[in-house]
Amino acid sequence: MVVLLKSARHPRLALIALAFIAFVGLGMPDGLLGVGWPSLRADFAVPLDALGSLLAAGVAGYTTSSFLAGTLLARFGAGRMLAWSCLLTGVALLGYTLVPLWWMVVALGVVAGLGAGAIDAGLNTYVAAHFGERLMQWLHASWGLGITSGPLLMTAGLALWQSWRVGYWIVGGFQLVLAVGFFLTLSLWEQPALVPGGKKRLTDYQTPLGLALRQPAVWMSVALFVLYVGAETALGVWAYTLLTEARGVEPALAGVVTGSYWLMFTIGRVAAGVVAVRVGTDRLVRSGLLGALVGSALLIWNLAPLVNVLAIGVIGLAIAPIFPALMSGTAARVGEQFAAHTIGMQMAATGVGMALIPAGMGMLASRWSLELIPLSLLAVYGALLGCYLLASRPAKANIV
Repeated sequence: MVVLLKSARHPRLALIALAFIAFVGLGMPDGLLGVGWPSLRADFAVPLDALGSLLAAGVAGYTTSSFLAGTLLARFGAGRMLAWSCLLTGVALLGYTLVPLWWMVVALGVVAGLGAGAIDAGLNTYVAAHFGERLMQWLHASWGLGITSGPLLMTAGLALWQSWRVGYWIVGGFQLVLAVGFFLTLSLWEQPALVPGGKKRLTDYQTPLGLALRQPAVWMSVALFVLYVGAETALGVWAYTLLTEARGVEPALAGVVTGSYWLMFTIGRVAAGVVAVRVGTDRLVRSGLLGALVGSALLIWNLAPLVNVLAIGVIGLAIAPIFPALMSGTAARVGEQFAAHTIGMQMAATGVGMALIPAGMGMLASRWSLELIPLSLLAVYGALLGCYLLASRPAKANIV
């Protein structure tokens, strides 16, 4: 691996490999906490709902660094930003296992969030600037590998060593190795040879953040990510409850169906990477949203348990390419000079959507009926399609 990272003869291959590994690493911590939480809270003697404070701390850090990613990229460059972000994340994750008090864990959660947000926004910006839609799809599929491996690592640590700390030692150490990899390849991340014909890339612009904040197209693009991530998360959160409590599906089958949602999601991103260049980002988004609307309608229909299973699988497969395609199309929607700031703001918006939309659906379900979940999902995907069509209109006018 070190030979690959230091290779000057194949800089694109080195950077692509490191970006993929970094996205696997980005997904790993997200998969640790769910399995490790019972043991972790027992060690720190905190109540069940203390998890909320750690999650809020991570979201606060993530949103802050994502929002400022464009400014950080312009000032420090992609390589330095990613190296220091991985270092921050690794130190924070290892710190969880060393500190004696819960408030210290929460404080480290902010640090871990700062690192993760900068890695996420930085890599998305860099890949959008230097590589194609195919690699963007596969990059996000690799996150799925990371979040899948996290629970396995935590489960192994608990089974073999009876300690939640082992999982965080492994993943924290992995982040530190990534930091070393980024430090060793600093010159490659800034290498002019990656910019054909002297044309500016998204990471080359020095546009002030204030100017980007005054662009309506930027905020329209940010709204896309609030709606998309909210809808994606909502079905993952509520599918099991809907199937078991409202539709009488056996818990074991409902669990498999909920898991298959994320499996189809990962498969969809791998497949989208194969066809992305030929199909194009716009067609991927439109077809994905239409598929999501069809799947949501099937879920509302509730003809039979098998139809429910099919509906959830259709939605997972359909929405898979949307996030990476929206990310790749950022410059076309807002203009290249505003793209770096917008990508950071889009990543910050994911936290907003993840928190507000599933919670809002839960409030509706609690007050009236769980059957409002699929209706709300259909409404959000409809709003997302309308917002996308509006956001895409000025895009064509901006192409020079």
